[in-house]
Amino acid sequence: MEKRIKACLAAMETLTGDGETLRGMDDAKRRRIAAELLVQIGFFQHERLIHLIVTVTFAILTVLSLLGCVLEPQPAMFALTVLLLVLLIPYIRHYYILENGVQKLYTYYDRLTETE
Repeated sequence: MEKRIKACLAAMETLTGDGETLRGMDDAKRRRIAAELLVQIGFFQHERLIHLIVTVTFAILTVLSLLGCVLEPQPAMFALTVLLLVLLIPYIRHYYILENGVQKLYTYYDRLTETE
């Protein structure tokens, strides 16, 4: 998904990066690109929601395992905490990329739909 959002961002930057490219586009083409962009934004928003749920779940489990380590220190509980932390870090990174990518796609959509 990271490759897909980065490819989409690069394509939108090429299309909307400089004002000259946008000014040279006719309205029908701008509307078509904006409609396609809305579909992509919808896909990424769905992915973002799923990863938010997974990331929050892992964060809650990590906090609970940390509490378990404090209340009942056992090697298995420490191992579980480390495992959850190792999994949580990539989830946070992936969610960060999705969140920032979608926010950037919003700005590209705004550029495509603003009137001169």
